[in-house]
Amino acid sequence: MIALVRYMSTVLLLSQRYLAPLLLFLGLMAVLTSSDTGPLTATYASVAGAMLPCSVWLTMTLTGLEDPAHRSIVVVSAGSPLRVLLATAGTAALWCLLLTAAGLVLPLLFGTHTPGLADLALGTAAQLTCAFTGMAIGLVCSRLVFRRQGHALVLALALLLAVLLGKGVSPVNILLTHLQNASDSADALAPTGALLAITAGFLAAAVAMTQAITRRKA
Repeated sequence: MIALVRYMSTVLLLSQRYLAPLLLFLGLMAVLTSSDTGPLTATYASVAGAMLPCSVWLTMTLTGLEDPAHRSIVVVSAGSPLRVLLATAGTAALWCLLLTAAGLVLPLLFGTHTPGLADLALGTAAQLTCAFTGMAIGLVCSRLVFRRQGHALVLALALLLAVLLGKGVSPVNILLTHLQNASDSADALAPTGALLAITAGFLAAAVAMTQAITRRKA
């Protein structure tokens, strides 16, 4: 599995297709957190919101890096399509972790804040909640599921709007609304951790759904 993740990360780096979601994330952070002096709960809510579309884009990019012929070779070498799919999700998670680290540090440089451990833990949990949601959307809208990428893009945009605007239903909407109104990171940490667990379940379900569809299409 580690070898597969290393291989996919190398292919992604060589393709340079990581640049677009990376620049989008950095650009959104610069716009949303520049000269910010408010509470870090609201700041990290903005960063988490920026993570959502970037994680969708990154995951869809990873699943579409190789054409079907090359992917078949990777599947044969790995031993099963599930191992390749799990490695794809693992690679996306690894890159999202790197973005999360940037999302924790850069707002502190762009604005004026004095962070505590609770603030950093909250920022990490909030970003991962949105990253897991974005990865789940990216998987079910990937080339593995949809042969026509136009249809996949429309569905991805619709799901993004749904998770952002689904008031009281979507974990992402609940998270962002709660953090925008919270003033203390320690109090917001437990509810955010619960939402993170829920979105981890969504990601697991998306992996299972993608694997089932891929198997039926094979």
